[in-house]
Amino acid sequence: MSDEQSGNGTWPTFFADRARRCHDPALRAFYAAGVPDPEMPIDNVPLMALDFETTGMDVHRHAIISIGMVPFDLSRIRPSAGRYWVVRPPRPLDEASIRFHRITHAEVSGAPDLDEVLDEVLAALAGHVVVVHFRGIERPFLDAAVLARRGERCLFPVIDTMSIEARQVRAGWWNRIKAQFSAGRTSIRLGDTRARYGLPAYSAHHAKLDALAAAELLQAQIAWHYSRDTPVGDLWE
Repeated sequence: MSDEQSGNGTWPTFFADRARRCHDPALRAFYAAGVPDPEMPIDNVPLMALDFETTGMDVHRHAIISIGMVPFDLSRIRPSAGRYWVVRPPRPLDEASIRFHRITHAEVSGAPDLDEVLDEVLAALAGHVVVVHFRGIERPFLDAAVLARRGERCLFPVIDTMSIEARQVRAGWWNRIKAQFSAGRTSIRLGDTRARYGLPAYSAHHAKLDALAAAELLQAQIAWHYSRDTPVGDLWE
């Protein structure tokens, strides 16, 4: 099985294999912590909401500049136990990036390279199932960053609240009617999605606050569309 083929039922096997094969101690410990059996009810799973601010969307040209994470489960969110880092990208920030995430040249110039905090990041994530809003950022950007700095891959299952919402929106009769008549589709952006569940509006593009927002959103999605007994393997990707 290749790294890219890690799938729903094979994530525990993949983690066990990587724990044996990894050379980097922090990455080996991350994999050794394992992942739950896919049949474990989501109610029993330790979760970690994760969000990155990056200099852009292209993993080959852009870089992570801040990391936020918040541990939680279906009953409780623990923001005070969360973490937040600003890290220095390999290239200077451009003005569009600064306007978007409001992290300045001065902040990143004094920040550590990701490699200096990577052991802490991996230790915080270890033993948790990661929750994100749009799987196209956190997993590929962290994998690329770890590969560049440690020479090994960092792959893990994620529960993507955007994917969950996309499935619910596609299943909705009103959205199907709108699609037939080429009307605008329902937004599945984080703030718009939260509003549909009656969750409060937060200031966007701060990594820890966005992680908290994703944690609250998953709790609402499970309450509305699933049950606490839903196997985690039905939700992760």
